[in-house]
Amino acid sequence: MIALPCVDVMDRACVEECPVDCIYEGGRSLYIHPDECVDCGACEPVCPVEAIFYEDDVPDEWEPYITDNAEFFTEVLPGREAPLGSPGGAAKLGPTGSDAPLVTSLEPQAQP
Repeated sequence: MIALPCVDVMDRACVEECPVDCIYEGGRSLYIHPDECVDCGACEPVCPVEAIFYEDDVPDEWEPYITDNAEFFTEVLPGREAPLGSPGGAAKLGPTGSDAPLVTSLEPQAQP
């Protein structure tokens, strides 16, 4: 899953590295589809802001991002008429322009 350091950065190196195309683009953050990800870990070392974690390794302060990441796919978000579900690949979907509730509620993040 992807946590706070990605918000307003969205470097996309992880997207290019992902062999299964499971990293989706919101308006302010990227999101890993939990059912499409194969847990290969290829995305983690290329993230320049160290925002990607296996669910069991998420630092305590970023645990709410586990739920937020899942809600990106399961909830009806602003600008959508239905949940995103499992589209089967981020490339064919393209940027969604919407974010999960926690990311939406954040003030703009300062750039590193």
